[in-house]
Amino acid sequence: QVQLQESGPGLVKPSQTLSLTCTVSGGSITTNYYYWSWIRQPPGKGLEWIGYIAYSGSTNYSPSLKSRTSISRDTSKNQFTLQVSSVTSEDTAVYYCARETGGSPVDYWGQGTQVTVSS
Repeated sequence: QVQLQESGPGLVKPSQTLSLTCTVSGGSITTNYYYWSWIRQPPGKGLEWIGYIAYSGSTNYSPSLKSRTSISRDTSKNQFTLQVSSVTSEDTAVYYCARETGGSPVDYWGQGTQVTVSS
């Protein structure tokens, strides 16, 4: 059974960089052909896909967030990390890490972590 757990600060100041880590257990992030994603849900809105890092290490980002987003990984710890720079209140959301298989819906989700952008 694959499990994902998000961790990171729950409060970030405007203009700073949001950084979250997802720790994966029960499966390797380098296993073919899984994609390790970040998804968020702002208050009162729907889910927004942010991007992924693939089993190969390649990345793909939402065009609307690409200029401010970076996803990386530490294979020795079986973790992947999200960074969003220059945050504003619009980045306040519950952030989820998740696993996707190419062309299929998410099959595993983390529990989600609330991130609030406020001074």
